Amino acid sequence: MSTQMLEIRWHGRGGQGAVTASKVLADAAMAEGKQIQAFPEYGSERQGAPIKAFTRISDHRITVHSQVTNPDVVVVLDPSLLELVDVTEGMPDRGILVINTPDEPPSVREKIKLKGRKVFTVDATGISIKHLGKSIPNTPMMGALVKAISGQMPLSIDNIAADFEKKFTGKFHPDIVKGNVSALKEAYGEVRGEA
Repeated sequence: MSTQMLEIRWHGRGGQGAVTASKVLADAAMAEGKQIQAFPEYGSERQGAPIKAFTRISDHRITVHSQVTNPDVVVVLDPSLLELVDVTEGMPDRGILVINTPDEPPSVREKIKLKGRKVFTVDATGISIKHLGKSIPNTPMMGALVKAISGQMPLSIDNIAADFEKKFTGKFHPDIVKGNVSALKEAYGEVRGEA
């Protein structure tokens, strides 16, 4: 995994905020001086349909302008997609998989018969229900992702939280902004990775 550019593919369902998360993370990385790209893969999206979004974060100018076909990191917002979609398609053995599930990483590895790759899990659904009153896992998944990639592309969770507050204050009720920031930080602290 290059420390110069990190390529991230997000898997979620329409309405879970994968596209928003890819853009918010990219904007926060840009605020830290990184070069960024964030874009969705549009098809016949509808509420609940599987969707993909992509984020690139780099220390240098990004010259590639295509889909992310060999992601360093894959983020799965809906664990039911593990049975429907090959979320690891094109992912190198050294890649990182971050999954929204209350299950421990070894259990997920066994369940999907995964070889190689590092697995991180966090109960983003539970965290979002706790802080927002409903299942919107995108913000907690950003927190989990930031912790999972800290060895490859260090980003400050406090800076990301501050960027989120700045971007969404005035657009959403203050309680929603505060709940999202709390969910982001809790998931950063609660994400579980394999030893």
